[in-house]
Amino acid sequence: MNSGDAPSDHEDDLVTPAGRLPLAPRLALHYASLFFVVGIHLPFWPVWLKAQALPPWAIGVVLSTYAWVKVFANPVVTHIADRLGHRRTVIVRLSAGALIAAGLFAVVDGFLGLFLLSIAWAALFTPTLPLTENLGMVAVRRRGLDYGRLRLWGSLAFIAASTGLGAFLEGRAAGYILAALVAAHALGVVTSLLLPDVRGGRRAETPAHPGRLATRPLMLAFLTATGLTHVSHVIYYGFSTLHWQAAGIPDGVIGLLWAEGVIAEVLLFAVSGAVVDRVGPARLLVLAGLGGVVRWTVLGLTTNVWLLALAQPLHAATFACTHLGAMHFIGRAAPAGQSATAQGLYSAVGMGGALGIAMLGAGALYEALKGDAFLLMTGVAALGAAVAAVLAGRWTGGRLE
Repeated sequence: MNSGDAPSDHEDDLVTPAGRLPLAPRLALHYASLFFVVGIHLPFWPVWLKAQALPPWAIGVVLSTYAWVKVFANPVVTHIADRLGHRRTVIVRLSAGALIAAGLFAVVDGFLGLFLLSIAWAALFTPTLPLTENLGMVAVRRRGLDYGRLRLWGSLAFIAASTGLGAFLEGRAAGYILAALVAAHALGVVTSLLLPDVRGGRRAETPAHPGRLATRPLMLAFLTATGLTHVSHVIYYGFSTLHWQAAGIPDGVIGLLWAEGVIAEVLLFAVSGAVVDRVGPARLLVLAGLGGVVRWTVLGLTTNVWLLALAQPLHAATFACTHLGAMHFIGRAAPAGQSATAQGLYSAVGMGGALGIAMLGAGALYEALKGDAFLLMTGVAALGAAVAAVLAGRWTGGRLE
């Protein structure tokens, strides 16, 4: 369906609040606020937890809640949002709840208290991203916006938060990490109030349960392909820095290698409209898996800095192509009235449960195989490409009615 088409009775429409700020900056600002949170939490939350006198095993358990809670919270919350038909209201309430939960970290201590509060915080924060993605894709469909140019502000915010806070923390107490997290959540509340709303038209039936949607053959193929490609990153996410340090690569160079991958991701997002039009969502998923075959093979066979520098831009394939393909597949294929539910399933399965399960064994795998563990990820990426190829051959480009 073209972006200029009028919405039908069974499709989501976009309602923007009164104000002078155009739609695209509103969405971009909220993406940025979300990824300010992620850019603080992912690199620095372990440091804050260590400062609370938690031992390493407890830090690992607390951190794992972020992935596992997605499995349960995201499909439930996004399904509720589909049934209510008002995504913005749900996002505003979740954002306010996440701000309160983040503030409570200042008064809760001990493993059990931090563990339970982390579950509550993750249940409030993690569903906001698939709901925001849903708003973004409806804006793409209804108003002709470029999804990649909205989403790249999230990647830029992640870079700004992780590098900026890292520089600020030199010689300062870990307490500033919590202060930064609370400030990022406060920004998220403000930007959520600027979001447009998505309201469904008259529906012939109540949206299907997430489990019924997930088991449709093409949706199952989609979730499997994206899940496998995301899982192929676990050794890279968890152990590439340690692997490169052991090879004698300086920390500054390692930081540049990581940044190189995110910059390549941003560049692809910047031109994603033309890429998606030319390649199509399903074939983007195939390219993502094939990119993983090349990237993980190089990382498994060498620690030569120049060869690593040539391989790292493939993050634009392994992550960005996966995510772009996923967003546009959901935007085009999700049944009427179930787009938020589909976003929740992708977040829960591909970026939550699958990664969580894989991460449980990633440490033992790397300990046993060292760099050869990357070569196993080559096989995982190849399998993801194969499933994506099946999806590309069977999906006609329309909704999964």
